[in-house]
Amino acid sequence: MTTLEPTSRIEPCLLESYPEALADIIAELVAAASTLGARLHPTSAASLADLVRVMNCYYSNLIEGHNTRPADIERALAGDLDADDARRDLQVEARAHIRVQREVDALCLANLYGEPASVARLLWLHRSFSEGASTRMLTVRHRAGDYLLSPGLFRQNPRDDVFVGRHNPPSSDRVPEFMQYFEQRYRLEKLGAAARIVATAAAHHRFNYIHPFVDGNGRVSRLMSHAMAWHAGIGAHGLWSISRGLARGLSDAGEYKRMMDAADSPRRGALDGRGNLSLEALVEFVTWFCQIALDQVAFMAALFDLAGLEDRLRAYVRQQLHMEDDACTLAAEVLRRGELARGDAEHVLGRRERTARAVLSGLVRAGLLRSETAKGKVRLHFSTESADFLFPRLFGAQLASA
Repeated sequence: MTTLEPTSRIEPCLLESYPEALADIIAELVAAASTLGARLHPTSAASLADLVRVMNCYYSNLIEGHNTRPADIERALAGDLDADDARRDLQVEARAHIRVQREVDALCLANLYGEPASVARLLWLHRSFSEGASTRMLTVRHRAGDYLLSPGLFRQNPRDDVFVGRHNPPSSDRVPEFMQYFEQRYRLEKLGAAARIVATAAAHHRFNYIHPFVDGNGRVSRLMSHAMAWHAGIGAHGLWSISRGLARGLSDAGEYKRMMDAADSPRRGALDGRGNLSLEALVEFVTWFCQIALDQVAFMAALFDLAGLEDRLRAYVRQQLHMEDDACTLAAEVLRRGELARGDAEHVLGRRERTARAVLSGLVRAGLLRSETAKGKVRLHFSTESADFLFPRLFGAQLASA
């Protein structure tokens, strides 16, 4: 078995050189990511990152065929779970996804995450996803008899050998060694800036090619890619999501599956690299993945541009909350400052204390402003309810290109 399935089966893992078109996309991606949200106050950006996590969860679940509505995800975060077993399971799954991504973002921001493609970190992701899952959610249906999924463990039992479409991943007993090899090949520490971005794209495919877990490979790979983007310098403080781009594609929602399948292709001839898999197909996949990332960063940059966002925020307060100009002014000021002491409202508005506090209280009741305590500073809260107005096409019923 070992001689028939060498770990080099996943080569090529990296690109020794890049086509000019890919180099140009990477340069644009780095430049765009460096400016995403740059004009936003860090506190306002953090509030937007909370919404992006919901978006990432929504699209990641959609890729898996689980259409959990953004409002249901937000309800789950508030502890409001559905009575129906199937819908409640989806909510629990979504809540776990957001909790894990929040931890990923916090660790990456503090530079404490370590190597995103390491075995230890990937096992942690898989295990963390399953915290709080019911027995029903962990049950694996198998022709030889159902059994419980083991969170945080790679496939090692022959019963877990799988086919993914036309692709036959490595045998279960070979997975641990394949993943050790995967970790070595995708260590970002040894790579330059552009090579890290290429590795982020290539690792996404090669991880799924190995298919190391019985279930949950897609979710783990997308969060791995999210963490690798942080380490590659294009994470933009969590203000964009690769999952949205993968779910929507550049031209249609089926691209992700087609591109992953194409990258499974074996070497196409003597001029197609020196590895087992097609170098040409890997270049195509990496180019597509980087273009997806660039499109998503550009899309989010347009949504999160301070001037445009402030205009939409004022319009939302006026048209959707049916509040007057003072409320628009106060909401816009909180956006610019990030947070506002309650006592400062009268100075911002030039109104008497009682009037200013009434305006502020109205925005709090409407859910647009929040504070940690009853008398604490207020900050913006971007909910899924307001997202349709403030961030058009962030969540889309129709999966079309951004």
